[in-house]
Amino acid sequence: MARFTYEGRDSKVIRRGTVTATNKRDAAIKLKGQGIRVVSLVEQKETVLTKDITIGSPVKRDQLIMFLRQFSTLLQAGVTIVDAVRILSAQVEQASFRKILTSIQEDLRTGTPLSIAFGKHPKVFEPLILNMVAAGEVSGTVDESLEQLAEHFEKAYRTRQKVTSAMAYPVVVGIIAIAVVIFLLWFVVPMFVDMFDSIGGQLPWLTRAVMAASDWIENYWYLLLLIVSVIIAGYVLVRNNPKGKYILDTILLRLPIFGSIAQKSSLAMMTRTLSSMFSSSVPILQALTMTEKVVGNEVISKVIGESRVSMERGGSLTEPMLNHWAFPPLIPHMIAIGEETGSLDSMLAKVADFYEKEVEAATDRLKALIEPLMIVFLAAIVGTIVLAIMLPMFSMFEQIDSL
Repeated sequence: MARFTYEGRDSKVIRRGTVTATNKRDAAIKLKGQGIRVVSLVEQKETVLTKDITIGSPVKRDQLIMFLRQFSTLLQAGVTIVDAVRILSAQVEQASFRKILTSIQEDLRTGTPLSIAFGKHPKVFEPLILNMVAAGEVSGTVDESLEQLAEHFEKAYRTRQKVTSAMAYPVVVGIIAIAVVIFLLWFVVPMFVDMFDSIGGQLPWLTRAVMAASDWIENYWYLLLLIVSVIIAGYVLVRNNPKGKYILDTILLRLPIFGSIAQKSSLAMMTRTLSSMFSSSVPILQALTMTEKVVGNEVISKVIGESRVSMERGGSLTEPMLNHWAFPPLIPHMIAIGEETGSLDSMLAKVADFYEKEVEAATDRLKALIEPLMIVFLAAIVGTIVLAIMLPMFSMFEQIDSL
């Protein structure tokens, strides 16, 4: 969105100010809609001081869900679209989101359809929202489309949070364990080296191993940082490459325990998205294209693309799924039943409910199992280092007692 400085005249006085719009023509139309006859209109050059700075997404997912649900409620209560956006923009706390809604409100006042007004803010309103709102505009059921979107994003958000929480826990504990080990080897173990030298004799093998590790970290710590940096940079490069991302997603799906959770989460996202779009009368090929982009796993996405190509050629939607290891037989069979009975959207919704419950149960079991295991793992590592320090001290105490 560009910012324009204007000077104009309404029915009473000369007006000066700024207006945001995609281009100069849109800015003039907005001002005309406000009853201002434009005399001059100049685009402001964006600088560091005038540029809006946003860290991360301009709108958090939970705020978007709340907006969609409240928007739907206001429309169902008979409030006009323009007034609904105005009411919601007044109560939004996040400044960046308020600014976006104000811009949408201005577009709506000039007669711009809601789907097009949303489309000017792609970082907030993704293609799934635009397609379902556009379908609702055609059928006159925008309120129902918004409610379906709110339910869709809410369930998808809950499932994603469950998976993220389950997978993040061992990673966080692992990072803490590594940090504790480095601290002990770098700062604690060297404090005992002189004392061990004064004891003399052969130190236990465990103590020698820990001292060697401590010496390596103390003298070659930069190599450790280099190795970590190379691993992170390599992962980012591979992840940003389509072929590399496909390989990483394949490995993820093949992992024991975690792979099953990731698979069910992606399948839940796929079936939930297709169900939402089919229930809003979005054409099936367009729905498959959108689902292919939002499913979040390249392996699942590729199969959806193959299903879309199969349908374009007059083939079956389920044939690529039946022949792929990442798709359990339940999904193609339920889709086939839905196609035969004309209730594909409800069948997909049932499959999505099933996999969302499976993900929730699996993540709860995983967290219950991992928590004690990671505590034991961390205790074992720290205990090993402490034991390596204590063993020579026991020998020293024995020598003192013998004197």
